[in-house]
Amino acid sequence: MNIVFVLFDNVTQLDFTGPVQFLSRLPGAQVHVVSKDGQAVTTDCGFSILPRSGFADCPQANILCVPGGHGVRDAITDPVIVDFVRQQAKGADYITSVCTGAFILGAAGMLQGKKATCHWAYTQLLPLLGATHKPARVVRDGNLITAGGVTSGIDFALDLIAAISGEDVARTIQLALEYDPAPPFGGGSLASSSEETVGILRARVYDKAASEMKTAIQQII
Repeated sequence: MNIVFVLFDNVTQLDFTGPVQFLSRLPGAQVHVVSKDGQAVTTDCGFSILPRSGFADCPQANILCVPGGHGVRDAITDPVIVDFVRQQAKGADYITSVCTGAFILGAAGMLQGKKATCHWAYTQLLPLLGATHKPARVVRDGNLITAGGVTSGIDFALDLIAAISGEDVARTIQLALEYDPAPPFGGGSLASSSEETVGILRARVYDKAASEMKTAIQQII
């Protein structure tokens, strides 16, 4: 069971480290963390991640996972990254993404005619790549599984583990990693947050980020 995570500079590390922590415990799993040249990639937290190998040395994925991050803007215009994802997707049993990683799948042609999700601040851009947004933390359409923002990657991983190895296995992994969310505040989703909080965050970060993502997508469609 080859699980391939595709990394790139300025990746959101929890988009990757959340699901990989869970999926690495899937019975029979072999995790392959890869970047274009096998070199370390930067994260949005100020440290780097050293992949296992480059694209050239990566085996065919059974599960292909593409995380997100502000680096997606550059990744979707990089033909090497997009073609690698496209070729891996052809032979994968499951094609998956977390957060804005969905746009890399879209650049590779994987979202056309599909239901999908991503981080709430970018969902309005999914139709540009042929997808219909479905508001959920995890959306499955055939063998395509897309997760919402950041922490949704853990939910997607558990759903996929249950689909492959059964709910009992998923539950034991959930317990082993003590995934029992009890956040100190409400408002962890768009629907449960105040208009004021959403407005502040959009103005501070996401209006500009979404505009830049839209510009990048328009370069490839």
